[in-house]
Amino acid sequence: MNISFLSVIIILVIVVGSVILHELAHGVVAYWLGDRTAKDAGRLTLNPIKHIDPYMSILVPVILYLLHAPVFGGAKPVPVNYYKLKGKEWGMALVAFAGPFTNFLIALIAFLIGHAIGLIGFESANGFYYAANSVPAFIFAEIVMINLGFMIFNLIPIPPLDGSRILYAISPDFFRNILNTLERYGIIIVYALILLFGEVFSHLMINGMNGIIQFFYWIVGQ
Repeated sequence: MNISFLSVIIILVIVVGSVILHELAHGVVAYWLGDRTAKDAGRLTLNPIKHIDPYMSILVPVILYLLHAPVFGGAKPVPVNYYKLKGKEWGMALVAFAGPFTNFLIALIAFLIGHAIGLIGFESANGFYYAANSVPAFIFAEIVMINLGFMIFNLIPIPPLDGSRILYAISPDFFRNILNTLERYGIIIVYALILLFGEVFSHLMINGMNGIIQFFYWIVGQ
């Protein structure tokens, strides 16, 4: 499907829906672990107004799509009070893991449905493909790719991304101090790495996404 106004709208809807479920998963797991901060802030909702960040939820994903780069982005971070969580650093790791894992599940479900009804498939020569000029096929394929992009991006172990919270739980104290120091500047470091090494970053993300899709095909016996 060529880039068009319709395709951009579809991408935006998928992105917004995906980041909402990602952030909602963080808040729900935090609530299960004893922290009501997200609930009290009104973030345990599907209302997009509560979650959308104009830059990371709309502008960045659309630009990446127009540039034919892997699409990723984010939303307003769900507030979590570390000191109210059961398990402290391990509780925070579970809260962090919930977001990328939700994106993984969305991608897997979309893949299984799209594959079952023949909208997306696999060819040994071309790998992952979807039916050309088919809007439903485009939707299923983009749900898979966008959510895998979100998952991989958020698992980068640099604060404040989710991967750093998981890494923190399993790290010795000296490395935790390094992560704490990076917290203030981490997102700047992430953006700098993307700007300076964008091609390498895109290549790594695409390889990661393709590897997971190969796993999906293994699940369905291909």
